[in-house]
Amino acid sequence: MTSDLKPEHIVELSGTFGLLADPTRLSIVIACMDQRRSAGEIAETLGVSPSLTSHHLRLLRSARILKADREGKHVFYSMADDCVHSVLNIMIEHVFTHTH
Repeated sequence: MTSDLKPEHIVELSGTFGLLADPTRLSIVIACMDQRRSAGEIAETLGVSPSLTSHHLRLLRSARILKADREGKHVFYSMADDCVHSVLNIMIEHVFTHTH
């Protein structure tokens, strides 16, 4: 399968890893891995300003890593991509296995 990768696939992979390379964005994604959260809850939990949180959420939504579900006046964010969820779980397990 890796031999079938075309340059545009590499660019897409690089973009996804680039988005997740930012510690704040990665923290936001991790916060949304196992439960949906509002932007305000994410900002408060991470200690990040609401405007910066919204900026990162916009990027993560446009990359289809997170999805937004509106309920009345509230918007809740959760993982949109099962593959990214699985890769992150594997990497989190890897970090714990090799550092503890």
